[in-house]
Order: sequence, then structure tokens, then C-alpha cells
Amino acid sequence: MFSHLTTSIQYLKGIGPKRAKSFEKSGIKTIEDLLFYFPRCYEDRSEVIPLDKVIPGNVVTVEGEVFRVGGRRAMRRGMDVLEVVLGDDTKQVTAVWFNQPYLRHYFLLGKKVLLHGKAEIYKERLQIVSPEFEMIDEGEEFQEVDKIVPRYTLPQGYSQRGFRKIVKIVLDKHIPQVEEVLPFNIRSKHRLLNIAQSLLNIHFPQSHDLRKEAFRRLSFEEFFIYQVPLVLRKLKRKEKAGIAFKIEDAFLDAFIRTLAFELTFSQKMVLTEIKHDMSLSKPMQRLLQGDVGSGKTIVATLASLVAVSNGFQVAFMVPTEILANQHFEKLSEFFKMLSHKVTPHSFATGQAMSKGHKSKIELALLTGSITKEKRKKIYKEIATGEIDIVIGTHAVIQEGVNFKNLGLIVIDEQHKFGVSQRTLLTKKGISPDILIMTATPIPRTLAMTLYGDLDISLIRELPPGRKKIETLLYNLSERSGAYDFVKKQVLEGRQVYIVYPIIEESETLELSSAKKMFKEFSEEIFKEFKVGLLHGRVKKEEQELTMRLFRDGKLDILVATTILEVGIDVPNATVMMIEHADRFGLSQLHQMRGRVGRGAHASFCLLVSDAETEEAQARLGAFVKETDGFKIAEEDLKLRGPGEFFGDRQHGLVQLKIANPLTQMHLLKAAREEAIKLIETDPKLLDRNHQELRRQLYMRFPEFEKFLEVA
Repeated sequence: MFSHLTTSIQYLKGIGPKRAKSFEKSGIKTIEDLLFYFPRCYEDRSEVIPLDKVIPGNVVTVEGEVFRVGGRRAMRRGMDVLEVVLGDDTKQVTAVWFNQPYLRHYFLLGKKVLLHGKAEIYKERLQIVSPEFEMIDEGEEFQEVDKIVPRYTLPQGYSQRGFRKIVKIVLDKHIPQVEEVLPFNIRSKHRLLNIAQSLLNIHFPQSHDLRKEAFRRLSFEEFFIYQVPLVLRKLKRKEKAGIAFKIEDAFLDAFIRTLAFELTFSQKMVLTEIKHDMSLSKPMQRLLQGDVGSGKTIVATLASLVAVSNGFQVAFMVPTEILANQHFEKLSEFFKMLSHKVTPHSFATGQAMSKGHKSKIELALLTGSITKEKRKKIYKEIATGEIDIVIGTHAVIQEGVNFKNLGLIVIDEQHKFGVSQRTLLTKKGISPDILIMTATPIPRTLAMTLYGDLDISLIRELPPGRKKIETLLYNLSERSGAYDFVKKQVLEGRQVYIVYPIIEESETLELSSAKKMFKEFSEEIFKEFKVGLLHGRVKKEEQELTMRLFRDGKLDILVATTILEVGIDVPNATVMMIEHADRFGLSQLHQMRGRVGRGAHASFCLLVSDAETEEAQARLGAFVKETDGFKIAEEDLKLRGPGEFFGDRQHGLVQLKIANPLTQMHLLKAAREEAIKLIETDPKLLDRNHQELRRQLYMRFPEFEKFLEVA
């Protein structure tokens, strides 16, 4: 067997190329990946109790001798049932498995077996359904009796026991080869275990205390590795020369007076922060957080006005064509009222701007669906500087788009883009200012982790006039009542969204699908109304057309998947009905709820769910009562963790396999402080004690080498 940690997993005994593909789907490509593939939970088998001490309803570990093995056919449910009766000196218990007749050959009369599972009483007998089991064999080297046993999210085709065996083999063979990322002085100061002890006790804990210590050490390491490039990126930004825009408050105030609404206190505060950043001679890098409908777009418009009035261009990038069209229409409307002549100013470098600059701000819409001829014309006008503000999708970062004088980049719905796309756009100018906007509320604690290189602005209040959305919870048996509610709203002239978690029916998930229900709605339940279907598998052109029809009032009901999470303003849409609501994260639910309540009419969010677990019921109950997106996001992060919260696109957070910034904030702060100290003393990480850290950073962050150019 190969010994190097970067060796492919396929070379492990018993795996090979075919099984390696199953491991790769779980993110395990190398031996090192397997060592850092952490358990999702643990079973405490350290206390085996006699059968007469078992309390029904508890998860227990018991040991017994096989007395009887039998099988039967459950006619009502059409399943094979295997029943194994075990006993000790005090009592008997029946272990039951469904549709697993092949297990029979494991249970030989007289053999000793360990069972772990939830005990219950069925027909006056003690039983454990589908327990984990282990044959107690004195000759077996790998025993899991009297231990704290890990449980993993398994690659396809593996049992917990089989996977644990592989992990144990790899630990025994390769643990001496794992090098320390954390320097000794940091480990000593924070009383952290070494890496070998940590990996051994996170996979196969010797005690509960050692498992906690292993968790603390590995969490600290993840935070530390993530913070180092953020600290370097922020340092690099400070070293860069940027554009010092001249801020003309009288001009901005005149524009604000043309608006049909008042800016909120939060919007004014955020605008002050942005103006300050733009006036400095270093590039602005600011994250603007604001709930759905909080008015981020007008703040971005005012920042754009600062750039354009200084003779610079603005790139405004959004994730969808519909959203690009919406922003184009909004900004066009805002600037239509602008009668003040835009007078360019000289800026920090002393470069003089051309005379006779146009008094009208020119906008262009650039998306993938525009004709080749029109695109060519827009490219030319961007290159010559005739266009001041370009609003578009990924088309904005295409190779042919060359700005004459790009000064500001605005990115909306940042979490829908990868970091590499953001970087491509910044290369189209010389140190342009960047304003990133997100409607996904991120608690400030987590924002420090994710955007530690950015300054953060926050809009907490909604503009006056935004309607509070009433949220109602229905169980599946009450679904017809929800449909009656929908009909009433449509008959009153309103429009409705109905969202499903899946597109098509699944054999493994007993859920209604968007496609199936669209057919049922169109032909039966809502046949008197105009119903549309929207999901991610249809072509973009079809998606755009469907959304346009709904926006223009030509559809009454839009059946969709979570593609609606980032949508458009339809003031006439007053109902968001979410089927199988327990299948969504709280932040997703909040985003979808924010699609309604944008007009003058009362709006509603209807949740339909058959949530059985107490946790799911509590989550949905909290969502019904809570409307603050930041509080909802905090609860979501506690329940789902950062990786699930942001999804795979969010660079960096998917690296947090074990740490959670919300529950370990003190650890995050300590790791950040140590990262700052380390970069101050060794900015290029040339010290021999930092070589493993350097390797890990190169491996996890593709742009890491650029950060090292700072020093």
C-alpha cells in the first residue's frame, strides 16, 4: 500500500477504482480526505446494561445470546420480517429487521450479540427495531463493544461498521504522516491537542472529554486556515492604490429629492459609510446586507451616481436575466428624473476628464439572450466609454467586454456567484471599488468568517409601507383549505406562487413534485385559472418568458421550485404557498416569503407540512412567529451549519467541515487574532514551522499565491 497522504483512495485494500467513485461522491479522493472526513454523530456503547434495566423509549446498548431466529411475511405492509430473540440472565429482547432476510446467516444459536438501538414495547414484548448489531467474537481484532462509536454519512454501498473498519485501518497506518498545521506556540497557548491525538479521538474517542478536546482543536484549525488568506487579502487591499472619488453631497441630495420616497435611517447610515470608502485612495470592498425589500438597490444607485459623476463607469452584475431586466428598469426610472448635468471631476491621480461629458446617464443591459449584433454594439460603446452603467448577468465578465474606465463594481445576490467570477470582473478595471449586496441575512458573527476581508454595512429596517406578511401553517390533511384560500385571492384579482422542493416524483421521497402538481392544478384544482410552471431544468429562455408572463399578470398561479428564491418584484402577488415546508431551511423559507408583500394588498405565506419530528415542528413554529431575517438566519445556522446554509457555491464555508462560527465564536476570534499575529511576523509564510500551513492554503484556496505578493 502507498503511504503518502495524497495517494488516491482507490489504492486502499478492498476499494479499487470502482468503489473509489462512490467515495469521491462523498468528497473523499485521497487518504488525507478520509482522515479528515469526520463523524456526523456518535453512539455511546460504553455502557452495556442488563435487559431487565432497559427503559422503553430509550436508546440502549445491550448484550445477549441468540435463543431463536425466525422470519415471517407482514401481509399488510408486504415486507419480509426477520426476528431474532436474544436473552441474558435477566430477560429477553426481540431484534426486528424489515426486508433484510440476508441478515439471518449472521445469527447462529448460542452466539453472543451486541445490539444498539431504541427500545420499545410491542404486543407486550420488549423489542428493538433495526438496531445496529455486532457479533461478539473473541478472535475479532476490530470490536466496537464498550466504546463511543462514530456514525458517518456513508458513501453508497457501505455499512457503518464496514466504513469504520476502513477508517481504523487508515488511522493506524497513516496517522504518523500527518503534519501539524498549527505552530507549537499556538497549540501551547490555547491548550490544544496535537493533530494525531485529535484525529484519533474525533474518529474513535477514548472518552467524552477527549472527544470534546479533539473537536475544539480541529475547529480551531479550520478557523485558523480560513482566516489566514482573509487577513492577507485585507492587507493586500490596504497596499493597493485606488480611486479617490470626489463626493458632491449637494448633487446627491438633489437627486435624492427627485425620488418618490424617503430614505430610511439605515439607508442614510449605509450611504455615509459608502461615500467615506469611495472618497479614500484605496479600493472599497464593502458588503451590503439587507433583508428582502429593504432598499439596497437605491443605495447601489447612489454609489453608481458618485462613480459616474466622477467620469467612471459602473458594472452591475446579477445572477438572472429577469433580475437584470428589473434592475435596468429601476435604474432607468431613477435616472429619468435626474435633470442635473453630470459634471466630471478630476480625481486623485490628477488625470483630467474629457470636456463636454454628456448630461444624460447612459445605461446598457447585457445578458446572454441579446442578439449578436446588439451585443457587438454594446461592447463597442462600453470600450469607448459611451455607456456609463452596464447591468447584466455573467455576460458582463465575458472576454469581449472591455471597459474604458471602470470605477465601481456592484454585485447583487453574491452567494449565487463564485469568488472566481468576482475576481474576473475586478480585472476589467484598475483597482475599482466593489460593493457586494446580499439579501441572505448573515449574522454579523458569521459575516466575520465569510467576509473577513470586507467592511460590512447593514440595512436592518424595511421602508415605510412594506406590508407585514401573515404566515399560516397547514398540515397535509388541511391542504384543501389552503387551496380554497388561494382561489379566493385569485378571484379577488391577486396572483399566487406555489413552491415545491422537487421537480419530479422520486421513488425514495414521498413528496408531491412541481411537475405533477402543475398538471393537477391546470386540469383539476385550479382549471379555471391560468397556471404556469417554472423550474431549473427548463431552458433559460423559457424561464424568462414564464416569469415575464407572471410579472405582466398573464398568469394567475406560478408553480415552481426554489428557483424563486431569487426572483423579481410582482406587487400583485400576495400569496406564497410552500408545500412540504419542512424540507426547506429557514433562510430559504424567509427568502421565498419575501417574494410577496411588495404591493398595496395584504399578503400571506402558507406553509403546508406533515413534519413529524419535534425539531421540524419547532422550526416551522418559530418561522410562523418570527419575521426578522437575521434572527431566522441565526436559528437556521444553529440547526443546519454553515455549509448547508450557503450551499456549495460559497467559497470557504464548505471548508468548515467541523467548526461552527455561531456556537464557537470565542474560538473563531482567537483563531483570527493568531492569524493576524502570524501574518505580521511571517507574511510570506517562509518559516519552516509554517510549511504545512502553506501547503494546506495552496490546496484549499486557488488564489492564495496572489495574496502572498503583498509582502
